[in-house]
Amino acid sequence: MVKSMTGFAAASGEIEIDSDTYSFQWDLRSVNGRGMDLRLRLPDGLDGLEAALRRRLTSAIARGSVSLSLRLARSDRAAALRLDTVALDAALELVTTAETRAAECGVALAPMTAADLLGMRGVLDTRNEPADPEPLIAALLDQLDPLLKAFDAARAREGHALRQVLDGQITQIETLSRAARDMAETRRSDQAEALRAALARFGEAAPAVDQGRIEQELALIAVRSDLTEELDRLDAHCTVARAHLESGVPIGRKLDFLMQEFNREANTLCSKSQHAPLTRIGLDLKTVIDQMREQVQNVE
Repeated sequence: MVKSMTGFAAASGEIEIDSDTYSFQWDLRSVNGRGMDLRLRLPDGLDGLEAALRRRLTSAIARGSVSLSLRLARSDRAAALRLDTVALDAALELVTTAETRAAECGVALAPMTAADLLGMRGVLDTRNEPADPEPLIAALLDQLDPLLKAFDAARAREGHALRQVLDGQITQIETLSRAARDMAETRRSDQAEALRAALARFGEAAPAVDQGRIEQELALIAVRSDLTEELDRLDAHCTVARAHLESGVPIGRKLDFLMQEFNREANTLCSKSQHAPLTRIGLDLKTVIDQMREQVQNVE
């Protein structure tokens, strides 16, 4: 099955951990890339989650620029409030020192309330992570399988469409290759006529040219401009490309390399053609190959 490197999936829900309720939102998306580029955006305080996610994602996705984000929040915000007694003691000491210093300088300070103390940075801990993150991490990982399944299905749907396009382009290359073979036969007689016409322009010298010499020149031209190897390789590349499409494994890199070979044969055909109709076929081949190469850049 051909898969695209472009895909998107999202999942959301709630997780119950002891007496706490967490709401989560997964967002997984990817675009084409030369290799596997994985980027994660995760909440703080969930040590071990990133390593587990990387293992799961790299085993399920072969190639692409992939980004995964997780938004996590406690549904009951009051349950998330904790008093940091160490920070409170430090804050009280600072307040006492400030009041003592102000009194020495003759400055009167307004009395500090409990609300003022709780508002000091670090005194009230409002973090979302639990004291023991392991149960929450395990629950989040359980929610990853449906997300990956939906993501894989999205890439497979686009890959199916890509497969249809690539099949059609391979067929075009095969058709143009057959047309090039036929045109190469026509070119042979055209080259012979062109050589005789050139000799005729020499006027009286033309009859003096040995017919055997003309045949030798035609033979040399035929050898230098023979396209059999290039056309045979184009046919072989088409066969290999179709085999890749049927393989059911990630084939993006293999097809990318094969497109370089397709392009090399088309360039050689154009440079050796020396025949306007055959050159047009070669240029049509290059156009189709360039279009196919663009599509291949999206294949996993």
